Amino acid sequence: MAFEFGEDGMEHAVPAGVADTETGARRRLSLDGAWQFRHEDGPWREAHVPGPWQAEFSDLVDTSGRAVYKRSFALPQGWDSQELALQFGAVSYFCEVLLNGQPVGSHEGAFLPFEIVLPASALRAQNELEMRVTMPSADHRAYPGHPFGEVPHGKMSWYGRIGGLWQSVMLEARDPRNVEDVAIVAGMDGKVFVDLAFSAPSTGMPVQLSVLDADGAVVAKASATAGSQVSASLSVAGPRLWSPDTPNLYSLVVDMGTDKVIETFGFRTIEAKGGQVLLNGEPIYLRGALDQDYYPDGIYTPPSLEFLEDQARKAKHLGLNLLRCHIKVPDPRYYDVADRLGLLIWTEVPNVASFTSKSADRMRETMQGILKRDRNHPSIIAWTLINEDWGTRLVENAEHRQWLKDSYDWLKAEDPTRLVVDNSACFPNFHMKTDLNDYHYYRSVPERRQEWDDITAQFAAGADWTFSPLGDAERRGDEPLVVSEFGVWGLPDPKKLRRADGGEPDWFETGSLWGDGVALPHGIEERFAALDLDRTFGSFDGFIENVQWYQFMNLRYQIEQMRLHPSIMGYVITELTDVHWEANGLMDIERNPRVFHDVFAQINTDTVIVPRPKRHSAYLGETLDINITVATGGNALPEGAILHWSGDATGSIAVPAAGPVSVTSPGTLSLELPATGASRMARLDFVLEAGGSVIARNACDIALYARRDTAGLPSIAAADAGLAAYASDLGYRVVPAGEADIVLCHAVDGADVEVMKAGGRFLILADGSVRTNWNLRTDMPDGELPHRSIVADGRKFRPSLDQHLPGISLVEREGTIWRGDWIAGFSWIRRDGPFAGIPGGPILDLSFSGVVPHHLLTGFRPWEFGNNVHAGVVVGWVHKPAAIIGEKRVGRGGVVATTFRLTREAPGADPVAAALFDSLVLATTQLPVDKGGF
Repeated sequence: MAFEFGEDGMEHAVPAGVADTETGARRRLSLDGAWQFRHEDGPWREAHVPGPWQAEFSDLVDTSGRAVYKRSFALPQGWDSQELALQFGAVSYFCEVLLNGQPVGSHEGAFLPFEIVLPASALRAQNELEMRVTMPSADHRAYPGHPFGEVPHGKMSWYGRIGGLWQSVMLEARDPRNVEDVAIVAGMDGKVFVDLAFSAPSTGMPVQLSVLDADGAVVAKASATAGSQVSASLSVAGPRLWSPDTPNLYSLVVDMGTDKVIETFGFRTIEAKGGQVLLNGEPIYLRGALDQDYYPDGIYTPPSLEFLEDQARKAKHLGLNLLRCHIKVPDPRYYDVADRLGLLIWTEVPNVASFTSKSADRMRETMQGILKRDRNHPSIIAWTLINEDWGTRLVENAEHRQWLKDSYDWLKAEDPTRLVVDNSACFPNFHMKTDLNDYHYYRSVPERRQEWDDITAQFAAGADWTFSPLGDAERRGDEPLVVSEFGVWGLPDPKKLRRADGGEPDWFETGSLWGDGVALPHGIEERFAALDLDRTFGSFDGFIENVQWYQFMNLRYQIEQMRLHPSIMGYVITELTDVHWEANGLMDIERNPRVFHDVFAQINTDTVIVPRPKRHSAYLGETLDINITVATGGNALPEGAILHWSGDATGSIAVPAAGPVSVTSPGTLSLELPATGASRMARLDFVLEAGGSVIARNACDIALYARRDTAGLPSIAAADAGLAAYASDLGYRVVPAGEADIVLCHAVDGADVEVMKAGGRFLILADGSVRTNWNLRTDMPDGELPHRSIVADGRKFRPSLDQHLPGISLVEREGTIWRGDWIAGFSWIRRDGPFAGIPGGPILDLSFSGVVPHHLLTGFRPWEFGNNVHAGVVVGWVHKPAAIIGEKRVGRGGVVATTFRLTREAPGADPVAAALFDSLVLATTQLPVDKGGF
């Protein structure tokens, strides 16, 4: 064909006037480049196509409204004898097209291509093309035909609206007798079924069909006669199948003499059967990442073909075999790259916000357009109709539930060669009728580790909550299980995201309306400095590195936990790249890798070693039990496999063979840990070998603690019998308050505060186990006082959720942004002073699972976080600071308070709890006390 890829990766026509000698070839003239642009009543200025106006103009970053694009072009010599069509890759959202002042067509829809055949009467030697583009807001009065909420828009409602010519514009010259559509179905048996559509003048013309292999050799031929709809079939002997490991491609040439079209395809099948996903008849474990398909400068518009290829190679380097292209229709080159380099793609219809009959029609039309443009790509294996019930109201509305089932049936009939997901679900919504039983849930570890384990186990067991509880779901019972969203935030390095002049990209100022304000990137370094966090992390760069390793720790643990359940057939990590303020990518938005880029594939791979120690902490010299599981994906584990471990313990053991998508175990390893030395992080490296090849690698980190020395410990007073026993069992001398070095309690009252003011030192385990602060209530009838309420002076009181802590407030994490799920809270402890003996850090690791606080402390000023706050948390882009361990001066004395839950187990059973208790006691004894008067 008469066009080629230029250095920028875009399709460019052969220069105008150059004859194309290939019979039937079409000629294309690129209209990309500089256009005149005007938004609403603003000034005329130069815009560059392709690209949304929000990406080019800082003053229009988050605008809707109407805009005009204009440009001139000369009609190439000899083109006036052919049919000419303006072709648009995608224009958002509605547009009217004028040529030389004459209206020639219009189009609605943000994501799909369209063309306008130009009337000869409108053409001149020199032509002016005008595009009037509308990006609607939610104002149905201003945009009565297509308000924003009723049009498919996907994540425009999250990251900002997209308006304008965001894909390429071409002028195509062709014979009026031409091929209009080619749809190909090619399975494992070598049969190629083709449905063809031709222009009306083509009827009755002979058509030759040829299949070419990757070397250009013709491997099958057939002939047909052109008509409005034509079906044909060919057969290829011994086809080379398409898969991520072997992305074999073929070409179908449709030649009618006056026109020639070439379509690329691959032989492959995809099925959901018996609880498994089968690619080409064999089980495959899906290792996916959510891909928002956003780009650093163009937002929707990828910068080049090379950029997409580099992204795909990085995805495969990370061990991914699937991308879930999230509620967006990408640039078509996205699929071309996936076809060539070998990535499975799961594509979703962009959602609406308000579900009406008109919006339902638009979604159906969008899916029809996706099929027309993209159905020949072998990389695409699944479609999703709805994401997380966005736009619909499945829980409340029976009509919406029926529509979803009907839409599943329609799409499955339209394209039986792919999987169809009705609603990619999350709590509290569900499936109605689907090929995949997929679900989304987010829990960070160690903060909510037990919840992650419990939900994953329920999901793996076929939980009822994944389908409609209202009696109208059509569940087969063998739908493969996929955790189709999970993950946690890290943070990118802002230095790598700034412009060459040091300025911030426009999106740094977005995100303030998400997550209680914690998603605003702008000012992150300033907030870090104001909190004196360099005292904890060494530097801002050290902080970024730590939170990225925290992200890796989460993903490793969560993937391992899913792999323990062979009923789960795959997962989708949120997400491939950061998107503007959303910082949970495996790469940042510029596609810079995280610190774990080169080791991530060790856990995100087909066969995975899952080491599960009894706990992630131990004492020196202790024997630690570690249960070992090996999980297989699409590949079996052969006989003779050996697991080796090295590091702080060494050894090897035979691992039983296992079939695909199963688990096997050599049993529980009892490993003797080093007996001497200081507290430190121990590491065990595991390697699985079979037949002389390394099958899998993984590692396990254990916080190793020195045995406690109980000599010379401070004396403690504790009115609470449980706390007194706990301290005593740890070797502390429990004495009356007047004789003690410190007072230990869960909370203090007014009398305790007076003791502090006189020079007393208090350690408060503010773990939420008691409520002692009394608030006046005036709305409780007599006889309805809650437990432990009091009546004094005729007034009614009840306990509040806050304990009485001098100058400090106790807040519950549940129900707040501090909870720890999708937007991560980064919890840390500064390993210096009294806490220097706590190994690891600064971020809390899995060894802290048993002591993770359910409450936090507020009331500390920013300048206190570098000294008076020994452990704390920040959320997202360093917002919402709170303390986990903090100290305050009170009069001549003071208090150390912590929300770590240290007394959940027997004293000393958890080395972390015991070490923290010792460090807290030491910190309390070191509180400065003013013995003098005033």
